[in-house]
Amino acid sequence: MVAISFYLYYNIYNLEIEIGKGENKIRHKSIKFDDSTLYLLDQRKLPGEIEYFKASTFRDVEYAIIEMVVRGAPAIGATAAYGVYLAALEYKDLPDHDFYKQVLKSDKILADTRPTAVNLVWAINRMEWVLENNIEIGRETILSSLLEEANNIADEDIEINRQMAKNGNEIVNNNTKILTHCNTGSLATVDYGTALGVIRMAHQSGKNIRVYVDETRPRLQGARLTAFELVEEGIPAVLIVDSAAATLMRKKEIDLVLVGADRITANGDTANKIGTYMLSELAVRFNIPFYIVAPVSTIDFSINTGEEIEIEQRSSREVTHIDGSEIAPRNMKVYNPAFDITPAENITGIITEEGIIKPPLARGLANLSTKKQKETE
Repeated sequence: MVAISFYLYYNIYNLEIEIGKGENKIRHKSIKFDDSTLYLLDQRKLPGEIEYFKASTFRDVEYAIIEMVVRGAPAIGATAAYGVYLAALEYKDLPDHDFYKQVLKSDKILADTRPTAVNLVWAINRMEWVLENNIEIGRETILSSLLEEANNIADEDIEINRQMAKNGNEIVNNNTKILTHCNTGSLATVDYGTALGVIRMAHQSGKNIRVYVDETRPRLQGARLTAFELVEEGIPAVLIVDSAAATLMRKKEIDLVLVGADRITANGDTANKIGTYMLSELAVRFNIPFYIVAPVSTIDFSINTGEEIEIEQRSSREVTHIDGSEIAPRNMKVYNPAFDITPAENITGIITEEGIIKPPLARGLANLSTKKQKETE
């Protein structure tokens, strides 16, 4: 029944699909822009329902990011870029000064939706650069340029993810048992994925791998989303509760840990889904390689350490309720940070589209920053 409704849905909205290697053959695209509407695969409803959320205004995009219709740093960045375009489309009939002012105001609203993920601001800054450098030309040309840039951000993400996967595949041996946390696949990006992209490519290249998936409380991105992607492509995997990771590591059932990132600082400290830091400490304890997989756009060269990263605090209801059912006493206080900080010294390497950065991470990241600056000169 799900397959039938999915088939009909894609035909109704003419959304693209990609043929994969797994038994079910189909990978769902997380983002599609068509005819002034942004379609987002509603990740709140997976795996039970495959439904697309339609965003026709930047306020729709704001809602989608805050409520985690879309999530994952690269996917959020691309979504925000289309949000800027939708804002420009909404205010296109205003005089130049008012048009520019309202679009920038909209950008600020979008930028505030998820404070930890740096890709969000990175994408908005790219869109604002296009706006500022085209403000004196015709309005239709401005709109066309903004849409082109949003499309570029989305297209680049796919190519970057595939290059990261190629680079990361070099460290995955045959018969490797991999632990991953949260969701870092095609659902967290425009397509293919970061850490899960490496896993996907290792499987597609014929390596006999086995994946352990943390359920990732409180929103269960591992159980709902990563498991969904792995089952779709027929990649051998086992779902575990977050607290089982230590036991598996002690039993030597884990050879490698691959996770994503929402922000990486200049010294290599990394913000990622809550629970990542705990895994990194366990990996150090049991001498297991621990890799971050993230695009260069996730690196924030403007801040030096993880202490400077603003950690998003989310609703207590995410912890006290599951699918609307109350599982904790009412009025119970809750601590619910969305992310934690993994210190650079716990990280074996950072896999990017530019290659694998090895310790000392601060030096490798500084060299990468210099290289990127020269490329833009």
